[in-house]
Amino acid sequence: MSATIKQLRAFVTVARTRNLAEASAQLHVSQPAISIALRGLEESLGGALFSRDGRQLALTPEGAAFVERAQQLLHNWDNTLDAVQQRFRLQQGQLSIAAIPAFAVNQLPDLLQRFHQQHPDINIVLEDIVMERVVNAVQEGRAELGFSFRPDDLGNLSFTPIGDDRFVAVLPEGHRLQQKTLVRWRDLAQAPFIAMNRGSAVRRWTDAAFGEIPPRLLCEANQLSTIGRLVQSGLGVSAVPSMCEAQMHSYGLACRPLADPVVMHPVGILVRNAGALSTPAQAFLDIVLAGDPGTRPYQTP
Repeated sequence: MSATIKQLRAFVTVARTRNLAEASAQLHVSQPAISIALRGLEESLGGALFSRDGRQLALTPEGAAFVERAQQLLHNWDNTLDAVQQRFRLQQGQLSIAAIPAFAVNQLPDLLQRFHQQHPDINIVLEDIVMERVVNAVQEGRAELGFSFRPDDLGNLSFTPIGDDRFVAVLPEGHRLQQKTLVRWRDLAQAPFIAMNRGSAVRRWTDAAFGEIPPRLLCEANQLSTIGRLVQSGLGVSAVPSMCEAQMHSYGLACRPLADPVVMHPVGILVRNAGALSTPAQAFLDIVLAGDPGTRPYQTP
């Protein structure tokens, strides 16, 4: 039979006070209960821990050798228990997130700021990576929450949509297409086009949208922010997810809805199907999914 925390606490308290009555008062349990705890501990260890010294209890040599270790065991237990309780109270812990750069730049800062205001002691780890790596990060457990377009293959993940993103044209200042309220993909094909890198989901979707009228490809970039800067310089035009509109406007660029075809994809949260979320991850998820329309992280265009 293994020793219990109650038995160790009774032993350490009696070893300190050398008196059952005083130990009983400190632990708020009856003297018979302490006696039973000590007897059970001695049976587990295989020998006596105390001997009578007049009206007081004295530690046996074995008891004296054990008391320091018992104190350390209780100290470790109390520290571990306190650490876990702090995690549940969101006074300690870590929030690990992976997000596509467009979401990380344009949506996450406000969400994380609200989370940090409510839970300032939680450490935040953020990976802003392409969609395929977001999926891998959640699947492999490096991130508890992933923010991305819905992948074609969910595997062991579940996807909770938080909005639909419609692609928009990005135009430099003074471009002739700014006069239009709606831009067609074949309109973009007539101008030098700055595309996302090959192999990315955004590139696959834009290539499919152009269809039989390929664009006049000028260059490729790995980041949507780089595309915005290249358009700003006047090199050409591009197409980006609408979640990037505020970012593109900050570069002085115009955005117009794209049609023929309309390219729209759901944006949402990826989590693993197996296992529960940590308390910090669940608290952040609650913020993201808050019902107040004014605080939703993503507005469907």
